Amino acid sequence: YKKKMNDDLTQASIYHVFALLDAAFAQTKSTDPVKVAAALEGMKIKSFNGEVEMRKTDHQLQQGLYISRWEKASAKYPYDAENTGYTNVPVKYYESYVASTPTTCQMKRP
Repeated sequence: YKKKMNDDLTQASIYHVFALLDAAFAQTKSTDPVKVAAALEGMKIKSFNGEVEMRKTDHQLQQGLYISRWEKASAKYPYDAENTGYTNVPVKYYESYVASTPTTCQMKRP
């Protein structure tokens, strides 16, 4: 993406949403919102940062959580984020089952 657009893809969730929608369209062979929404419930996809699931209860994406810090790019972490000379350096990763929080959503389905 950076090579083609000279920019960073900063919203990974955009990729996840479209990958899930594509899988739901293919599974249902439809674009009907009710059918697609039902297919999305509990759907899991493999992504560039691990497994992503659309939680059935409230349609929230569940995925691992990366904690990082912003620092000058270096030999160890050379990626130049947004052409700033700085990069996100990983500090900690939490698996999705740890990062997930309970929901109180009372979503009503059609």
